[in-house]
Amino acid sequence: MSNNEISALLRLIDDPDSEVYDTVANKLMDYGKEIIPKLEQLWEHTIDESIQSRIELLIHRVHFNELQQDFLNWSKAENPDLLKGAILIARYQYPDLSLAYILTQFEHMRRNIWMELNNYLTPLEQANVINSILYNYYKLNGHELTEREPKHFCLNKMLESRQGNSYSIGILYLALCDVLDIPIFAVDVPRQFIFAYIDTLHSFFSLESEGINQVKFYIDPISGMIYTQKDVETYLKKINVKGTELFYAPILSKRIIYKMLEELALCYRYKRDEEKADEIQLLMQLLVANEPQ
Repeated sequence: MSNNEISALLRLIDDPDSEVYDTVANKLMDYGKEIIPKLEQLWEHTIDESIQSRIELLIHRVHFNELQQDFLNWSKAENPDLLKGAILIARYQYPDLSLAYILTQFEHMRRNIWMELNNYLTPLEQANVINSILYNYYKLNGHELTEREPKHFCLNKMLESRQGNSYSIGILYLALCDVLDIPIFAVDVPRQFIFAYIDTLHSFFSLESEGINQVKFYIDPISGMIYTQKDVETYLKKINVKGTELFYAPILSKRIIYKMLEELALCYRYKRDEEKADEIQLLMQLLVANEPQ
């Protein structure tokens, strides 16, 4: 369509007829994110608050449609990148976030940790190096999920303010461990998002042995606190959970992102923002459609 035709559509945004408006909105949305600058320019030259609200909603719908497609593509990957999944979640609230800023901060943290590591450190010493850099040097401060604060789920805001929760800080922690080849993984302990240092033991008598996973200890990503096997077993008994061996295996990236979205939806429902909660549910359904949870 020509610029004249786009201009004609933009002039019809204030049409009082809902059917006309819906038709105009759908045609504008067909342009995707390329239409956003024109919508923003129109917003700046509009005095009527009700029309501004229409424009804001249109911009959000365009961003959300793009986000849904990106989530769908991410979920179809054979091994979806966990950090990228967290960035997609942050884009829901901050569609114009700076990817370069996030990746630069991540690289600085990776390098600072790498410089303190060596091949002679024990598993606990490795974890202590990571914890010292993240919680003492960068002063990351974890908040409980019960605070119900959506911004604490956003990776960009967490890196800017150093304030996050177990998911935003935790996914950063896991992504760093992944690139540094440190075997720390999230494990599916009920009502918690915690990590385990999982050492793989191989048999000297069989070259074909897949190895046996052995949990050395657990880590709380909110503060870096270390827990023993006994601590976790005591917790599981306290909440009356049996079959504890099921909770010692690593969980995959898609499951982690699903759980993060689930908690974010609860935040919005707690704040009575049902529209945002419903949109987060749509993102969750995209993950379920590709691989049932």
